[in-house]
Amino acid sequence: MKEASALIVTVILAAWLVWNLWNLVRMAIGVGNGSWRRAMWWTRLCSVSLFVGLASWARGVFGGGLDVHEACLFVHHERYDETYRESHSEEFRKIFPLHNKCNAHYDLVPTWVNPTIVTCTVISLAAIAVLLWFGTTHLTRLPRKGHQS
Repeated sequence: MKEASALIVTVILAAWLVWNLWNLVRMAIGVGNGSWRRAMWWTRLCSVSLFVGLASWARGVFGGGLDVHEACLFVHHERYDETYRESHSEEFRKIFPLHNKCNAHYDLVPTWVNPTIVTCTVISLAAIAVLLWFGTTHLTRLPRKGHQS
């Protein structure tokens, strides 16, 4: 059952990746021809931003691997400080900001991950705000049936 769930998630993420690669092409064309003034361009921007934010978050969460001790020692050649990790254990369980430190001075989460997540969140919220604006202006411009004769 776990394998089937993992396969379904992988297929969904792969389809979303292909969709977002297509969105990047369409967005680049849209900047040139003025289609950024349409709602679909902003929907594409929101989708790409959410995908990049999720991918960055996943990179940060899984960046240290399953065995942090081995990742620190053998991959990054850093000293693994067990007492530091025990005293800051709550910090490593937070969803945001992401940290996975070997010791007080070395973090397995790349420095670009947290700012990328924040930037993608801001872009997504801005795109959603523009989409809401498009929706409300469309609804207010619809003719009302009660006022027609």
